[in-house]
Amino acid sequence: MKVVVVGATGTIGGAIVQLLKEKGHEVIEVSRSSQPSIDIAEPSTIDLFFDQVGEVDAIISAAGSAAFAPLDQLTEDDMQLSVTSKLLGQVNLVRRGLPKLRPNGVAIITGGFLAYKPAPQTSMIAMVNAGLEGFAKAAALDITEGRRVLVVHPPWVAETAVKLGMDASIWPDAAKTAEAYVAALEGTQNGEPIFVEGYNPVAS
Repeated sequence: MKVVVVGATGTIGGAIVQLLKEKGHEVIEVSRSSQPSIDIAEPSTIDLFFDQVGEVDAIISAAGSAAFAPLDQLTEDDMQLSVTSKLLGQVNLVRRGLPKLRPNGVAIITGGFLAYKPAPQTSMIAMVNAGLEGFAKAAALDITEGRRVLVVHPPWVAETAVKLGMDASIWPDAAKTAEAYVAALEGTQNGEPIFVEGYNPVAS
């Protein structure tokens, strides 16, 4: 498969790229600094990218920013960042990439477990993650020719937990998390939320 990975320089994105290559897929690694590049907060860059790359079999997004802050300290900029980047950025990636997605292709976006298990200071993150799940469920009803749309809800990954001073032992590492994305790519599910094996916030 010819697979675009947006956010390829990130912790999860890099692990997805590595696993896809190990499985023999053709991978186009994309970030704001790649050539061609995508900044999902700037929809025009998505169009320019696909004009250069052409048709693909899959689009995987491990990109998007959202704000951590207590509710009473959220600023307009915090809210705008969260909506423009992680939510609408990924929605636009699917919407604008769809014309270049081959029949039976799949678009996979990234939400997060905080949609189900929010913590203090995560109201914006929980909101956009839940919104992405709703989008994937509904978008799956609109697309044709066997195409699929999925959202993966990763937990914290161990590498990020270490950076945040958290106990990393309870979280999967990026390599394990990447397996959920590749399973979604190679599977048949459509519109359903995907969780990392061993961590399902709905059941926990």
